[in-house]
Amino acid sequence: MTGAPDGFLGGALRLHQPPRGAHRAGTDAVLLARLLDPAPGERLCDAGAGPGAVGLARARLTPGLALTLVERDPGLAALARANAALNGIDAAVIEADLLGPAAERRAAGLVPDAFDVVLTNPPYFAAGRQRPSPHAGKAMAHTFAGDGLDGWIRACTAMLRPGGRLGLIHRADALPACLAALGGRFGGIAVRPVHPREGEPAIRVLIAAVRGSRAALVLRPPLVLHGADGRMTPEAEALHRGAPWPP
Repeated sequence: MTGAPDGFLGGALRLHQPPRGAHRAGTDAVLLARLLDPAPGERLCDAGAGPGAVGLARARLTPGLALTLVERDPGLAALARANAALNGIDAAVIEADLLGPAAERRAAGLVPDAFDVVLTNPPYFAAGRQRPSPHAGKAMAHTFAGDGLDGWIRACTAMLRPGGRLGLIHRADALPACLAALGGRFGGIAVRPVHPREGEPAIRVLIAAVRGSRAALVLRPPLVLHGADGRMTPEAEALHRGAPWPP
């Protein structure tokens, strides 16, 4: 761990990150951390936590959460522990592969129905669908193995209590695959597209869902990240400071 930590949420959270060239937390993590509003005392899991950006940001915004960070890479898990300590946030860090056998996940401490909220930023690509990064850690963070997104969502579902809430961010063109993976497991699905600029296609989707709900799907207003001048829009800038979603 070298160099000064990065500032998140307007400097309210300090985060040591992997070295340049590896996968580093940024806007996706900020938006995911702000997607749901858990209450103090609820049990929240950041699934595939990396250095802990999403879970630690959410814990900073909601003091009193019971936070668990799940990460399969031992180096990133160690970094997540260090970041929790740096920010004075109590967090359990579990080293487990969400796509591994269920028995191994349970042995690591991921028992069924354990969480009220799961936030996750799954790998964005299936194996063989893109050229992998030459950086091994970045390639692992970006690329699925095994049964991919469906297996990842299945593992997240198992960790959630009935009626628990899932929040995830993914590529916009992966929306059909996300909805297919959620089908039969979740309802009350709310989708918010994220656009780089006004008039340009969405690049991300933020999805919130409730385990076992039968409520209909809702399409939320879009979020536009940058204006024509290249600067962040007021809404995006406010979210980066930790403000709630605009009405």
